[in-house]
Amino acid sequence: MSDFPTKARVVIIGGGVVGTSSLYHLAKKGWTDCVLLEKNELTAGSTWHAAGNVPTFSTSWAIMNMQRYSTELYARLGEEVDYPMNYHQTGSIRLAHSKERVQEFERALSMGRYQGIPMEMWTPEEAKERYPFLETHDLEGVLYDPTDGDIDPAQLTQALAKGARDLGQKILRFTPATGVTQRDDGSWTVHTDKGDIDCDYVVNAAGYYAQRVGEWFKAFGGRTVPAMVMSHQYLLTDEVPEIETWSKENGGKKLPLLRDVDISYYLRQEKNGFNLGPYEPNCKGHWMTEDDPMPEDFSFQLWNDDLDRIEDIMTDAMERVPLMATSGVGRVINGPIPYAPDGLPLIGPMPGVQNALEAHTFTFGIAQGGGAGKVLAEWIIDGSTEWDMWAVDPRRYTDYTDQDYCNQKGMEVYGNEYAMHFPHHEWPAARDKKLSPIHAKIKERGGVMGAYNGWERANWFAQPGDNTSLEATHTWGRTGPWEQRIKEECEAVRDHCGVLDLPGFSRFMVKGEGAAEALRGLATGGLPKVGRMNLIYVSDNRGRILTEMSCIRLAEDEFMMITAATAQWHDRDILMNAMPASVSIEDVTTTRDTLIVTGPNSRNVLSSLTDADLTSGWLTHQSATVAGQPAYLIRVSFAGELGWEVHALNDHMPAIYDAIIDAGARPFGMYALNSLRIEKGYRAWKGDLSTDYSLLEGGLERFVKLDKPQDFPGKAAILNEKQQGVKKAFVTMTVDAGDCDAPYMSCIWQNGEIVGETTSGAWGYRVGKSIALGMIKADLANPGTELEIEIYGQKCRAVVEQDQPLWDPENERLRA
Repeated sequence: MSDFPTKARVVIIGGGVVGTSSLYHLAKKGWTDCVLLEKNELTAGSTWHAAGNVPTFSTSWAIMNMQRYSTELYARLGEEVDYPMNYHQTGSIRLAHSKERVQEFERALSMGRYQGIPMEMWTPEEAKERYPFLETHDLEGVLYDPTDGDIDPAQLTQALAKGARDLGQKILRFTPATGVTQRDDGSWTVHTDKGDIDCDYVVNAAGYYAQRVGEWFKAFGGRTVPAMVMSHQYLLTDEVPEIETWSKENGGKKLPLLRDVDISYYLRQEKNGFNLGPYEPNCKGHWMTEDDPMPEDFSFQLWNDDLDRIEDIMTDAMERVPLMATSGVGRVINGPIPYAPDGLPLIGPMPGVQNALEAHTFTFGIAQGGGAGKVLAEWIIDGSTEWDMWAVDPRRYTDYTDQDYCNQKGMEVYGNEYAMHFPHHEWPAARDKKLSPIHAKIKERGGVMGAYNGWERANWFAQPGDNTSLEATHTWGRTGPWEQRIKEECEAVRDHCGVLDLPGFSRFMVKGEGAAEALRGLATGGLPKVGRMNLIYVSDNRGRILTEMSCIRLAEDEFMMITAATAQWHDRDILMNAMPASVSIEDVTTTRDTLIVTGPNSRNVLSSLTDADLTSGWLTHQSATVAGQPAYLIRVSFAGELGWEVHALNDHMPAIYDAIIDAGARPFGMYALNSLRIEKGYRAWKGDLSTDYSLLEGGLERFVKLDKPQDFPGKAAILNEKQQGVKKAFVTMTVDAGDCDAPYMSCIWQNGEIVGETTSGAWGYRVGKSIALGMIKADLANPGTELEIEIYGQKCRAVVEQDQPLWDPENERLRA
């Protein structure tokens, strides 16, 4: 091939809608010397058989942003690239059968309103007026989204491809990638059966082949891609004369897309018939067993029909829209759709691998493809994304996602595709992947567990007779069998001593010549002295909050860095990229466990068990023995009371835990810890602390040293923002909430205008109030300012509090 490109800035592997969107968006940002490789024809994977629905609805802020952008792009794309497009923004109606579903809709509507999506809540009667064939007798409410609709996936992909080619990009069809090699400088050679291509970055956008492609990167620090493949069916009916008549009478319009989410299907007008797409509970995965191996090439192929699997949903749809029962089934599409364990795609840096990125495992690739291309191009060219995209970051998964986990979770997510994600609900599939050394002891004491980066932690401790069923958690409210127990646990920490088992704290030992200087060049602030600890923050190049770590200084060039469980691979990559070759980084997360021992009586509890100096001050650390076992004590407490973190090797922790319990400490769980920390105004990572906000907006100026000589990431941006003044400010608010506390990204109002959003909310049992942390317009961040927070459709009065903790504002108890 005389025109075969041997060099490119970026090589994208995979020619579906996501790959072509990524190529197009790279070109739009000025990188026009990139190459896309497709083993067959464009769209040959999941794209070609996709139904093509394009919703904006989501209760994830990041996903809604991405899908909203897709709708905006698709509306202009045909004209932008001069390519014919079949894009129908028909609007959609979602049916609510319960009060809880209406509350979910109200939450999504509020988020959509903030993003400029003009959603509306309708009565069932109003829905009947717009959709005359609909049965509405048993409905509680209806959500209408005028921007929803459908698009032809093949046309969309070809339009993106044309736009990319017109800007200079190359697309090589029938050119399968066969492997990759990384060179010493971190750049890549991508091998194909037609030759090699040298490039700076490589992108795995291989859809349901992404796991296979991902294996090539294991030699360069990669891991097995966490994914599986589901069999998804949808059926097309024969034509229905009444639909044709309705369309003609309504100016050629199509019926709104209907989603009966409590039954789990969508129903759409397809020409003059129906398209029914169920997500059945008795679902089926493929390519999960030795007798069902993934073929080398499944391009443009489908599986046989399996209508028995979806018969119940078909029956229900015919009862909801009786007109559907008048037509026969014309065609059934049964094809592969990739699923990640949480049903969300993987977009962003490939964990552990330099200059490699991922954009794959899209369950709703057509709806998200436009936004995904934008996000991927930003990661490559800017090194950061406009919106915080942790919800889809590949590093959100770590080493617990073996294939059994992926298969179980994929089946669970598919079978509950439209399920409500209640705040106290824990999904049961694929649990117990990572266990604390005292897991059995926690369970014996009534621990009701939750999974945190695969680690099992107690959310609350049930007493005999408490209802611990999954059904009890199906509420958006704070009231449930857990409420009294959380209150008791918080009171134990307030008045006596509590102990929380916290497995999975991400821990990195950083040591070697130059470690301190490298950390100074990474962190926005200063480092602690030897024998002490402090929080350090890392910003991106825009001055936004990338991460928070506890920095424990053991020696001049030796540190223990502790960070959130979910941040393990994210923060590992940050440290690895910042350290010189002379510095070693050891991940010791899995070898140790942590207990939080906290409360006004915690010194007395520990004094009989340890040889540690318990008079040493706040933010100090020391080696000691506890209950005769070697341990490490850190004088700090996320609960905001006198307390210590006790770190010990796994084998030593059971004896330590038993001794602390025997000395009078009461076990408490993660729900209580969340209540305790929010009363102190302590921020939670990827809620209150995210790249949606700058360090100055986040109220973290005291952790920024602009006068230090090191040019840390984001220094210039922070300096500029300080000179210009912040537009938003972080505040603590007390809320006259009803039964529900404010969830993440609830709208904050004043005088009929949205002026900000919450970043977290919970009931404070020590102060007896509902508390919300959030970001508001800077000129409103004055104590006493009255606002309203929209909580599941209800506007609740809120008051901005002083810039200090609500509980123990002078930190006297913490420093006791």
